[in-house]
Amino acid sequence: MIVCVCHRVSDREIARHARAGMSFDDIQFELGVATQCGQCETCARDVVAQCNALHPVAALEAQPRSHTVQLSARIQDSAAWNPPSGLAAA
Repeated sequence: MIVCVCHRVSDREIARHARAGMSFDDIQFELGVATQCGQCETCARDVVAQCNALHPVAALEAQPRSHTVQLSARIQDSAAWNPPSGLAAA
């Protein structure tokens, strides 16, 4: 899903950078997420925090490349969350 509409940054792109060991500040600088209107900052930080908790940097090589990010209930319950058709909330 698109997290940052202003810069068209997806949760997958944020997660990929976070799993590569980048901090939120690094990702913000690299992708521009949460630098314009700021509405996406909480969601973007949640994605980074979840990736950092699930994938310590030292264990990156052992993780499969196809891993997907599970959205927190807070994001899924948000009025801003519009899952694509056919995608059930986990």
